[in-house]
Amino acid sequence: MLIKHSGVMLPATAEDKQLMDKLPVGAVIEADIKQKRNYKYLKKFFAMINLGFEAFEPPEKLYKGMPAQKSLERFRKDVIIAAGYFDVVSNINGDVRAEARSISFGAMSEDEFNEVYNACCNVILQKVLLTYTKDDLDRVVDELIRF
Repeated sequence: MLIKHSGVMLPATAEDKQLMDKLPVGAVIEADIKQKRNYKYLKKFFAMINLGFEAFEPPEKLYKGMPAQKSLERFRKDVIIAAGYFDVVSNINGDVRAEARSISFGAMSEDEFNEVYNACCNVILQKVLLTYTKDDLDRVVDELIRF
């Protein structure tokens, strides 16, 4: 990641600087420039998803004799779908299903991401953290991102 300063791009983190230091002076590189979403808000979103995932207890089920595993990626997508942010797609067998929309900066505005965040918060409160209030969830998430 890079940060724009007075017309030049500088590494955003120590790790990014290490990557830049490996390039020889004068090297021509190709970059795919994408503006990052508000990092703190994105971090808060993932902290909320992680908190919900940790509390989530799926029913024990088998698929072709194998126990179903708990998946953070699947949980995140299911919360986004339950929040109403999905596209309806068809697979190769003709089955129709909901596919979670991307929350990337290029896929939605900051305002829409705010709507997604709030809708996902409601889903987690209604389906997983049943004893939490919105204030409880906000307080715990804020504590989590401080560490």
